[in-house]
Amino acid sequence: MDAQTKTRIETLIQSSPVFVFMKGTKLMPQCGFSNNVVQILNALGIGFETFDVLSDMEIRQGIKEFSDWPTIPQVYVKGEFMGGSDILIEMYNSGELKEKLEIALAS
Repeated sequence: MDAQTKTRIETLIQSSPVFVFMKGTKLMPQCGFSNNVVQILNALGIGFETFDVLSDMEIRQGIKEFSDWPTIPQVYVKGEFMGGSDILIEMYNSGELKEKLEIALAS
């Protein structure tokens, strides 16, 4: 990934306490995994911003390299990579996600 793409990714991640790289938008997710993440964050009442990786191939490929995570969606909280759909579902079901988000967003 080139330096410009890396800088764009870092800027996006820092633009919101909770940031999601996904297929589609939070109003119109374009895949089931992205929709799962949107539904979980909405259920917890967490505000978040998104970037549609389908609109930019450099970001779509670059984010996978940036996080060393091969799939999308990818969720970042306060600049830290949390995981994708499966991890968020697991954390949500255990109650861990709500707790982590509350702590992270309170600081």
